[in-house]
Amino acid sequence: MGLLGKKEPKQKQQKPPKEKKNKKQKNNPKNAQVQAAQQQPAQQQATQQPVQQQAQNNMQQVQQQTQVAQTPQQQTGYTTENEWINEARTYQTQPMQQQNQSASMPQESIADPNKERKRRPNKRYKYTIINSMGKKEKGNFDAESEDDVRNFLLSQDYKVLEVAERDKYDIDIGKTTLKAGDLSFALTQLSTYLRAGIPLADSVRILAKQTKKPALKKSYNQLVYQLLKGEDFSTSMELQGDTYPKMLINMVKTSELTGDLPSILDDMAEYYTSMDQTKKQMRSAMTYPVIVLTLALGVLIFMLTYLVPQFSTMFEENGAELPALTQTILNLSEFIKENGVLLLIFIIIFIIAFVMCYKKIQPFRKVIQIILMHLPIFSSIIIYNEIANFTKTFASLLNHGVFITDSMEILSKVTSNEVYKEIIENTLVNLAKGDTISTAFRGQWAIPVVAYEMIVTGESTGQLGAMMEKVASHFQVLHKNVIDQMKSLVEPFMIIALAGIVGVILVSIVQPMFSIYSAVQ
Repeated sequence: MGLLGKKEPKQKQQKPPKEKKNKKQKNNPKNAQVQAAQQQPAQQQATQQPVQQQAQNNMQQVQQQTQVAQTPQQQTGYTTENEWINEARTYQTQPMQQQNQSASMPQESIADPNKERKRRPNKRYKYTIINSMGKKEKGNFDAESEDDVRNFLLSQDYKVLEVAERDKYDIDIGKTTLKAGDLSFALTQLSTYLRAGIPLADSVRILAKQTKKPALKKSYNQLVYQLLKGEDFSTSMELQGDTYPKMLINMVKTSELTGDLPSILDDMAEYYTSMDQTKKQMRSAMTYPVIVLTLALGVLIFMLTYLVPQFSTMFEENGAELPALTQTILNLSEFIKENGVLLLIFIIIFIIAFVMCYKKIQPFRKVIQIILMHLPIFSSIIIYNEIANFTKTFASLLNHGVFITDSMEILSKVTSNEVYKEIIENTLVNLAKGDTISTAFRGQWAIPVVAYEMIVTGESTGQLGAMMEKVASHFQVLHKNVIDQMKSLVEPFMIIALAGIVGVILVSIVQPMFSIYSAVQ
């Protein structure tokens, strides 16, 4: 006990100096390690080297953690937070760029031949084949070489009789542009085939074999040819120029990114079906007045050139006094008989010149459109139709993730009305300034108040696409009602006008007869 009692105080005296040294060594861990190594024997130092190495590793981890806990300015030495943020962004993007570059190297090497192949111009060929029905068929095809045309036709299970390059004077008359009805049918068929598991190239090949129109057959075959070469569906359509609408091409590009082509094809089929129905309504509304006017004009010309001259000779032989109305009708009849051919040529030239000016001269087209948009009945038809088409197209673009600026550029190409093109251009300018879409529509006489208020509501609620659909459906109903009203009004008006023209001619003929009858008595 005595020995233990003597040793305990010595141990207690040795501990406090060690604790004091440790407290001092916390501020300088390297000195603490050196002093501890000098005090320990060489054998203990040799045995404790692995332990010290582990301790040093732990110290390095602690230092790293403390560095992470420091502020960005303390770690990097930057004076401002923006400098550190910019450095962090570049640091984060460098490995991503390296990964993208390494991942894109094979794709670029594969894509380069395609780019070169696109730049090679296609030549125009004509071919003669025997189709699957055993009938001879002729057509045109654009490809890089004659072998491409022959191989493509053989891949379509055709028996090739002849392939030759077309002469430079052998040109196609008119532009091949798919109508809304053709697009609606084709897109519906494509969506059905794709949902059934048929590949895209085979689906378009079926469309080419089904159609009877040479222009559509050539267009579908060109799509199949480009798809087999490895092009995207949107690129294949874009390579055909104005054959396919710009809106459809952008929608297909969006579907290629999302991987949901059938759904977008269904939406586009519904859109073009609605557009086709609107055009048919306009066409049917104008068909009846045109037919009645043509018949009235034909009856008028017949009476003036054949019936009135016979009564003219009878009046001259009997010396009847001709009233002013009768004399005017007779002069008009004589003028048409003498100058009928020149008058017909003038009318044809005037119509051709008017159409050409309307298509080629933008200010002239705008003036005519403004005049029509201020007429009592035609104003409602044109404005409601333009608003319905604009909002429906805009809704489709927004709902499929197309940017607003791209949507506006597409809308400017979809519409042919110069008034609305100007409004869309103003909208693009306002968007570039940071303003809203409704800013360009405020106070425009061509934009109904209801449409403007609904657009403002869509912007404020963040549901612009859904609101555009409601605007489109609302104005489609209004457009249909106006057309029905015009049909009901045009029919009696045309009957009254035709009866009035015939009545005036009959009165001009009957009036001199009374004078002849009184002279005879």
